[in-house]
Amino acid sequence: MKSESKGLAPKEKMANILFKLDAIKFGVFKLTSGKASPYYVDLRVIPSFPDAFREICETYAQYITSEIGVKNFDRIAAIPLAGIPFASQIAYNLKKPFLYVRKEEHLHGRERRVEGILVSGDKVLLIDDLLTTGLTLKTAAEAVKAEGGVVSEAVVFLDREEGGKQLLEKNGIKLHALLKVSEIANTLYEMGAIDEENLKTILKQVKKH
Repeated sequence: MKSESKGLAPKEKMANILFKLDAIKFGVFKLTSGKASPYYVDLRVIPSFPDAFREICETYAQYITSEIGVKNFDRIAAIPLAGIPFASQIAYNLKKPFLYVRKEEHLHGRERRVEGILVSGDKVLLIDDLLTTGLTLKTAAEAVKAEGGVVSEAVVFLDREEGGKQLLEKNGIKLHALLKVSEIANTLYEMGAIDEENLKTILKQVKKH
């Protein structure tokens, strides 16, 4: 995909990419958390479009550099599966060691859930593509901590604003989101990319806290 979003503000640029790649769909979907949703954001398609993928990973890296600071963490850990391509490229861009957290313990070899080199006391930045309930990131953080890592911050591209941020904060993890789904929805509506019905569909899912 050739970028057609030059000159747009960063959030508008990201919203434009999602729209151009048909990454936001409406219907009835079952999420990883088991929840039903009337819309679905499919960020798994992004790596199939090198220009868009590079742009999003560069935006992640710039955000992490300015909002967190590369000196404030030692390693980057991805959450399988959708988070892996993003986190591996971001780790490469920021020259940070890369890890990923298995959903289940590996029952042979080292029998660990964290793949890669993790030294006790290492500060680990968790990266995923999007956040809904926060349970996946919470579980990953617990796995990293169990193997000696320190987790205090996590970064996602998109927060669906359904309670995940609050769950992580209760567990001592500060969430950083490049975008909130309400921002994406309002931006797409203002751009004429979605209609008022679709806007309301997304905003109805947002939990008010």
